[in-house]
Amino acid sequence: MGVTVLQPYPLPEGKSGAHIIDQLSKRLLALGATHAGQFLVDCETFISTPQPHNGAPGRAVHVLHNSECPASTFSIIDNGTGKQVAIVADNIFDLLMLKMTNTFTSKKQTKIESRGARFEYGDFVIKLGSVTMMEHFKGILIEIEYKSCVILAYCWEMIREVLQGFLGIAVGKDFPSYFAPQTIMTAMGQQQLHAKHNDIFEPMDTVKQYLEQFTNYRKHVALMGGMGSGPGGQQVGPNVHMSPSVAGLHRP
Repeated sequence: MGVTVLQPYPLPEGKSGAHIIDQLSKRLLALGATHAGQFLVDCETFISTPQPHNGAPGRAVHVLHNSECPASTFSIIDNGTGKQVAIVADNIFDLLMLKMTNTFTSKKQTKIESRGARFEYGDFVIKLGSVTMMEHFKGILIEIEYKSCVILAYCWEMIREVLQGFLGIAVGKDFPSYFAPQTIMTAMGQQQLHAKHNDIFEPMDTVKQYLEQFTNYRKHVALMGGMGSGPGGQQVGPNVHMSPSVAGLHRP
């Protein structure tokens, strides 16, 4: 496994998600990529019950699955104050959550997934994901993995160049938000800035990026006050910067 980056893709006005994914698939094939099956990443969130009455934030357990790791269940426990604990378990973890209904309740209305076609392009694996929540279309999420590197700082420019080349959108020079420098506490109790883009990439990093993007889609739905997709499956997810060239999808 190499380094993986997620890139939301903006839908031009009047275009459906299915149409854009079809166009992007044809573009990848024209560049020499080969179709390599399907993929699925899903996320279900469980919240603590009963909820605190003193205004304190409640705990949440995010349970995710990635078809690239079929024997594993990924769990991210959020205490409501920004602190998270990540766990990798086998699939029995799903049965465990079902037996904890007195402690955690599933928010089934926010169950969300990204699924679609998987392509191989040289040392890259590219996945065109259609994001849906309760079967309602929310947007397009692109996953790109560079298999020949395990540290983003060494290959970000190459990944960025490939993304811009076949997506036709402007991708910023800065590292994706997930890899932004973070303030951490050292063993000596001192705060220091940690450059995550210099870390060795792990499968959990892919899962955490999906949770970050899924949370953005959920927040957008909550802000808009509705669950349904736009007309013809148009995007109702978070806005993404789009260059003028993508609106017409002129490139083959």
